[in-house]
Amino acid sequence: MARITKPLTNTEVTHAKPKEKVYTLSDGGGLQLRVKPNGSKLWLFDYFRPYTKVRTSISFGSYPEVSIAEARKKRDEARKLLVKEIDPKDHRDEASRLNEAAHGNTLKHVASQWLNVKKSKVSENHALDTWRSLEGHIFPSLGEVPIHKITAIKTIEVIKPIAAKGALETVKRLCQRLNEIMVFAVNTGLITANPLAGIQKAFQAPIKQHLPTLKPSELPTLMATLSIASIKLTTRCLIEWQLHTMVRPSEAAGARWDELDLHNDLWNIPAERMKKKKPHSVPLSAQSLALLEIMKPISAHSPYIFPSDRNIRTHSNAQTANTALKRMGFDGRLVAHGLRALASTTLNEQGFDADVIEAALAHVGDNEVRNAYNRAEYIQRRIPMMKWWSEHIEKAATGNMSLGGRKSLKLVQLS
Repeated sequence: MARITKPLTNTEVTHAKPKEKVYTLSDGGGLQLRVKPNGSKLWLFDYFRPYTKVRTSISFGSYPEVSIAEARKKRDEARKLLVKEIDPKDHRDEASRLNEAAHGNTLKHVASQWLNVKKSKVSENHALDTWRSLEGHIFPSLGEVPIHKITAIKTIEVIKPIAAKGALETVKRLCQRLNEIMVFAVNTGLITANPLAGIQKAFQAPIKQHLPTLKPSELPTLMATLSIASIKLTTRCLIEWQLHTMVRPSEAAGARWDELDLHNDLWNIPAERMKKKKPHSVPLSAQSLALLEIMKPISAHSPYIFPSDRNIRTHSNAQTANTALKRMGFDGRLVAHGLRALASTTLNEQGFDADVIEAALAHVGDNEVRNAYNRAEYIQRRIPMMKWWSEHIEKAATGNMSLGGRKSLKLVQLS
């Protein structure tokens, strides 16, 4: 008959005295209390490892920190694992590793991994703006919190002060970015569900406001004001360049000489500089080429067509045109990005093909095959449209000196 071990009592455990050598008291089912000469008492579970059948033991902690009841609970859990051929020690080590990894995966750490992936789809400026918004509003409070401990309640409390200031567009962007980070964490196996899926519903939606722009009839006013504005020549050329080419402010400010194909009168902007990470080519009108001729003596020794005042090795700030437009009296009426809307509205009113206009604005749809066709097919159809647009700008500047109107100048390809 198998020997039945009598369970230990609290009194036996409490009064177990140290001896010269280590000894154990058995509680049954593999649970033992090891008493050391220094008086310390340690709970051990004695078992045979699955598959190898090698005898070993696992510690459940010291007494009295771990009571008899707690030790017995741990023993029972370990025995259940053994029935499933799971080694309790391996199971504990794996759980500890996962827990350590989970606590190391802070919101800031996971956000940096997410942004590294997102950078392949957005412009450098957009990625930088995204990180700065998180650094300014989210990371001070939640950056070091493990991703699995991020909750909707905590996050909403952090965002509430921003909403209270009326910065609802900022709130919307933060909610969107946090959701993208959480979806990334789910998809990479760091968490099982997105706890922030509905946080945007906790705040008022921002009232959609279009970027300030001028009516097509106000283009002569813009050109007249630009002709007498007290701004640097580089800045004026930059504004006219953006107006003629219909590109975004950051794309215009970062224009490089080596992006030009002057044999074919094209400006080829690489994918990494575009908002949607798709390469974009701009047919250059005679007026656009004239602007390049004006800039050549100023920036021929710089990689950039519109270099920074302080360092010709860097390009003008993307906000340079905006700042100039404000000083010219267009604050609240026109921003640099609004020049694209001005061009779009004018061209649509003139009956140009909407798809061709969208292609000129580098607006990318979801259909990749159609996008590729548009880039190949529409470039030839965009040439006469860009020519008409530049001539329209020049006519609007009649009576005022338009830099782009100096079409008689010939630009030579830089070596």
